[in-house]
Parts: sequence; structure tokens; C-alpha cells
Amino acid sequence: MAAKSVDPPSLSYTQYNIRTRKPDPKSCALLVIDVQNHFASMAGPILPALNATIRLCRRASIPVFFTRHCDADPADYPMLAEWWGLDSRIVDGTAEAELMPGLDHAAGDPVVRKYTYSAFRGTGLEERLAGMGVREVIVTGVMTNLCCETNAREAFVRGFRVFFSTDATATSSEDLHVATLKNMAYGFAYLVDSESLEKGLLG
Repeated sequence: MAAKSVDPPSLSYTQYNIRTRKPDPKSCALLVIDVQNHFASMAGPILPALNATIRLCRRASIPVFFTRHCDADPADYPMLAEWWGLDSRIVDGTAEAELMPGLDHAAGDPVVRKYTYSAFRGTGLEERLAGMGVREVIVTGVMTNLCCETNAREAFVRGFRVFFSTDATATSSEDLHVATLKNMAYGFAYLVDSESLEKGLLG
């Protein structure tokens, strides 16, 4: 009996990736999550794909929103401090809190400052998107399994159609990255990459 073919770990999310759809440039926004100096070791390798995605969206007249994670007073958000410790805080005004050099961020691009994993909590982001007629979001950035996954889920339950990038997101390990891609494909988001986006948006 022939052995059953098994996807390698890096591709094991493909069994759940059964839905396909193209973003609608007229109702879509790109979310670039937390590409800050603090996360440079993770974000650096995906900058080419991420910048390609940003440029594609600009060419398609899709608005681009950037987020920056800046920790608030631990008393206001005690669980983050409990979970990660005070030494891991990202303090606004420090170099670690700034967007990475080399990121295709243009003057005038909106930057949403957030204090927890979600960019929708207490930021007005949902209202801004709705006011622009946005009904779809493309999620990119870091960390795949924390802030990117949280924002994809938050967008989904708020009624946005979600597209999640496989090559313009990153985290601390391949297994965590793939675990999120499985979750996204199974229940929350259409998986895309910079190549499929180019075909879908400009092809």
C-alpha cells in the first residue's frame, strides 16, 4: 500500500484553505500591524513581501492603515503586564516604538496607536473604516499569532470580510505562524499572498 502523502509542516494549513475570493479595491483597506523596531527580528525578513503588498494596495487606491503598539500604564491593561512582564513593555517615544526604517510608510498614512493586541479597542478604527465605506480588510504585519490574528478575528466578528497574508505576516516560529494560518483558513479569513494579491487587484 502506498504511503499517504502528507503536507510538510510549512504547508499544512493548505487542507483548510478551501475558500477563494479577490478583495474589492472599492471597499477594502490594508492593515499593517506593529511593524516597529521592537519586532525587527521578525518583521525584517518579510519587509520585501510587505512593501510589495503596500505598493500594490496604493496602486489599487486601497487605503493603508499602520498600527503601533505602545504599552499603557500596567494598571490600565494589567493582563499584558502579567503575561509578558514589565521588562517587555514598548514605551511610546522610544526607538523601539517607532515604525521600522525601510517600511513603505508615507506621510499622511494613518497610524493607529494601540495599547493591547486589538487595534479596534478604544482607537476609533472601526468607525474610521466604516466612515470610509470599508467592508474588507487585508491583514499584514507582526506577530502572526498575536496581534495579526486578534485583529483578523476582531474584524470578522464586526462584519468585515477578512483577507490574511501568508507572506507579509511573521512571528517567532514557523509552527506558531502555521497554526494561525490554519485558524484563519478554517474560520475567519481568505488566505492571500503578495503574488495572488497582484493578480487579484491588478490582473
